[in-house]
Amino acid sequence: MKRIFLLVYLLINCGVFLSLEAQPKNLSMEDAILGQWRQFYPETLSQLSWRGDLSEYTYVKENKIMLAKPGDDPTVLLSLEELNSGLKENEIESLRRIPRFSWQSANVMEFNLRGALIHYDFVVKKVLLNLNVNSKAENQNFCNASNTVAYTIENNLYIAGKDGQELAVTTDTDKDIVNGQAVSRSEYGISRGIFWSPNGNQLAFYRKDESNVTSFPLVDINTRVGDLREIKYPMAGMGSEVVSLGVYNLHTKKTSWIKSNDFGSDQYLTNISWGADNKYIYIQVLNRASNHAKLNKYEAETGKFVTTLFEEKDDRWVEPSHKLVFLKNKPNLFIYQTNNRHGFNHAYLYNTEGKLIKQLTSGDWEITEILGFDKDEKYMFYVSTEVSPIDRHAYKLNLKTGKRYRLTNDEGYHSVQVSADGKYILDNYSSLKVPRIINVADTRGKFVKELVKAEDKLKDYNLGEISLGTIKSADGVTDLHYRMVKPADFDPNKKYPVVVYVYGGPHAQLVTNRYLGGSRLWEQYMAQSGYLLYILDNRGSANRGKEFEAVIHRQCGQPEMDDQMKGVEFLKSLPYVDADKIGVHGWSYGGFMTISLITNYPDVFKVAVAGGPVIDWKWYEAMYGERYMDTPDENPEGYAKTSLIAKAKDLKGKLLICQGAIDPTVLWQHSLNFIRECIKNNVQVDYFPYPRAEHNVRGRDRIHLKQKVSNYFDDYLK
Repeated sequence: MKRIFLLVYLLINCGVFLSLEAQPKNLSMEDAILGQWRQFYPETLSQLSWRGDLSEYTYVKENKIMLAKPGDDPTVLLSLEELNSGLKENEIESLRRIPRFSWQSANVMEFNLRGALIHYDFVVKKVLLNLNVNSKAENQNFCNASNTVAYTIENNLYIAGKDGQELAVTTDTDKDIVNGQAVSRSEYGISRGIFWSPNGNQLAFYRKDESNVTSFPLVDINTRVGDLREIKYPMAGMGSEVVSLGVYNLHTKKTSWIKSNDFGSDQYLTNISWGADNKYIYIQVLNRASNHAKLNKYEAETGKFVTTLFEEKDDRWVEPSHKLVFLKNKPNLFIYQTNNRHGFNHAYLYNTEGKLIKQLTSGDWEITEILGFDKDEKYMFYVSTEVSPIDRHAYKLNLKTGKRYRLTNDEGYHSVQVSADGKYILDNYSSLKVPRIINVADTRGKFVKELVKAEDKLKDYNLGEISLGTIKSADGVTDLHYRMVKPADFDPNKKYPVVVYVYGGPHAQLVTNRYLGGSRLWEQYMAQSGYLLYILDNRGSANRGKEFEAVIHRQCGQPEMDDQMKGVEFLKSLPYVDADKIGVHGWSYGGFMTISLITNYPDVFKVAVAGGPVIDWKWYEAMYGERYMDTPDENPEGYAKTSLIAKAKDLKGKLLICQGAIDPTVLWQHSLNFIRECIKNNVQVDYFPYPRAEHNVRGRDRIHLKQKVSNYFDDYLK
């Protein structure tokens, strides 16, 4: 008996005897889909920001607003109890938690409370503004200068001030006329439809006339007999919306209309910018062909055209995507961004007469964000891809000398906030194996204090190894970045099935040097199941310059497939890849790529799952489709070559298509026509609609979607 006890003792202390608790855990599908944003989300500081124009930062912790100066320990600035006490004194109901807020000034918080916009001065414990907004209001845009909020109700525009009176700016009864909303299907940098002048005395707004736009029916199955909801959808080569810009004067109660007719009614009015003097509005006017843009200047009061500051042209496309950034101390100067001059998105300094003062940045890399300026506007702060296309780093640029300084030195993907005086930054970053680090540093490059170093909440889970690398594109020259997730419990002597996840289209980048390589935990769920995941950013994707992206012009999907096949060639060279078991999965443009790959390379891809796929670009929206493909009449060969209707007969492997039944982006028409063509050719295909989903399947429904995707690969690829 003593010998038995001794043996057990030795086994335990030598680590041979393992408890069940020491075994690595597996992710459930719920873990993989919802857990990424819940229990596995890396530690952070909630609502971290600079406090107004002070070099002090705040964040929310345990229902307290914490405050610190760079280098100091945090103290409590305001507790929930203190906030509620102040609200009660102003006859406002209590809050259950610190709300989402922003700093109006160093002492004044702005937040929404039960439909009201609140400005609260926590020092004097007084509500400075309690603006009740119509419960039907959408697209709210508050103006600090006038303490007035503009918003839309259905198709009309309204404003309301401190007195609570609602004033209708527009009163259109024709449902084809839409005021105050984003236009052009939010392409070309357009994200909203309401634009306050700096002094708050005038309000510019979009008006679109959709009379010439065809309607598409969406069916709401929630009612007993089904309700029909029609949406306006301008398809490539067909009638489109007519956009104009109105300017409402709050004093005269009159609206002037900007007189813009550079390219007739078929034109885009993009990136509306108010001049710092409140007198002029600047619009980047783009023709419908998207190959000729003008930066125009207009009188706000009369709508009169003043001058064209400069023009940009390109045989492929011009893509104005950034508002002008005016300097406060020199309001006759502004910063303009474009990738059309030197092949990469860079910043240029102009005056308001259209004279180029200087090119501020240059090189084979892109500015991805302008962060702001120091108080004297001696320096501009920005984020770029200069270190690597998969990294992001912050810099400060001397506007006079052109000398720039790198502010973030640790490898990875940095998100940065600059203090109002330009002396400090809050640096929030991650990298492949670093979940999150948040530091305070000064803008001379000196580290000040570490605020967060997040632990890896997945350290006890059975994960596949993630690696980042490059291969050459089909042109033999360009480096393409990939992410590979090896199967959990990887054995180099085994062969594994592969799932290629693809997007491939413009304005998207899947591979970044962020935590987990920018991946979703579903990839790790699949790795647990014995798959190798491979993700490649082909030519045509984002943040690599104009030429990298414009290779797709008039032939969407073709060079992208060439590059993806180079990825497959690389995969087949790996001894642990089962070349007979390669599948592909993607959504939206990625759904288009998925079906393109399995039909063009039926002997390579055995299984595919496509979500919300574009099938034929003639059924897609004009603003996107015509930019990259021109119109069907101008490019019949390109439309024919890229259409997947004719490819349905070539399908050999197993294909599952998932589709949101009320998708307003890629209409149901696409996938249903592909199914119809499969039926005509007696080609078997699997199909699963999500009745209440739009373009993406969200929430708990997504658990069902990703389980269906996973099961499909388990059934037919393993």
